[in-house]
Amino acid sequence: MASDFLELDTVVIGAGVVGLAIARALALTGRDVVVLEAGDRVGEGISSRNSEVIHAGIYYPQNSLKARLCVEGRRQLYDYCGAHKVAYHKCGKWIVATDEAQNPRLENIQSHAALNGVDLSLMGGDAVARKVPDVRASAGLWSPETGIVDTHGLMLSLLGELEDAGGSLALRSPVVRVESVEGAHVLQVAGAAPCTVKARHLVNAAGLGAVPLTGAWTGLPDEQRPTQWFARGVYFSYGGRHPFHNLIYPVPETGGLGVHLTLDLAGQARFGPDVEWIEREDYSVDPQRVHAFAEGIRKWWPGLESDRLHPAYAGIRPKLRDAEGGFFDFRIDGPEEHGVPGLVNLFGIESPGLTACLAIADLVTRKLT
Repeated sequence: MASDFLELDTVVIGAGVVGLAIARALALTGRDVVVLEAGDRVGEGISSRNSEVIHAGIYYPQNSLKARLCVEGRRQLYDYCGAHKVAYHKCGKWIVATDEAQNPRLENIQSHAALNGVDLSLMGGDAVARKVPDVRASAGLWSPETGIVDTHGLMLSLLGELEDAGGSLALRSPVVRVESVEGAHVLQVAGAAPCTVKARHLVNAAGLGAVPLTGAWTGLPDEQRPTQWFARGVYFSYGGRHPFHNLIYPVPETGGLGVHLTLDLAGQARFGPDVEWIEREDYSVDPQRVHAFAEGIRKWWPGLESDRLHPAYAGIRPKLRDAEGGFFDFRIDGPEEHGVPGLVNLFGIESPGLTACLAIADLVTRKLT
């Protein structure tokens, strides 16, 4: 390592949407904040490989961090986008049952969502047919608070506010080792300008890299080093025109939300993500998965033209449980959880991390106060 040595007040590792939201929030409290990002630009990982959906907060267990931060964050995100001219569209979402045997599950989803403070409207098949005539459904739930957002525009806005508040971003600066000792955190930074950084406050928001970094971390209790699994989800785009103006989701399946339709801000349709458990970071898309996609989509959209489905991209969810493990919550571990002063680790920040980013930032700020 080079001998360059820097002393900083607050360092955030990771310049995805969550890391940037946290850095902005901390800078707005008057802290001197530097973001260290391993990649060549902001948001190259999870933040650039998701569906860009603003979630309402429907499925998460009551009082879980995912439920609370999704609902709080969704409200904050709509207000933020409106105030800062970040492109978004509150397009709404349908959750549809494709046969009457699934109708009671819609009622259960509606009741559960209400516990999280999310109002859904339950409609019969005829009413759904009037709203979205191309969809085959025996009943449907309407979620008016679901939307989509320009994630890249959001990240640029957060970065701009961070810099306006005196913070800064260092790209191509991967953190390879950390030592937490005597109330400070010493980081070994590789990349184009290797250096040693000593920070009073540290936030590990490294996304897929957050858990691996704990393996090279001195001074962190062993029980604070979780195990992580990778769940890849691929997307297929739909070429040309389509009849939809809202997002369409089938009744959730075991292990996922089923093959569903999302839209981008230009109105282009895409389907996904599915769930595939993988051993290492790999963003390839197997074109043969199109057959399973088409089969799932036709259950609720008989008019699908499968030859217009094209491989788009893949994302990876950082899971804290394996395929058989069921629900896990966000882990946002501060000094109360691990006993290390001035440190917050964020693990398992998958969906609804984008929706919840501003609420997550508020929680991290409180943990570092």
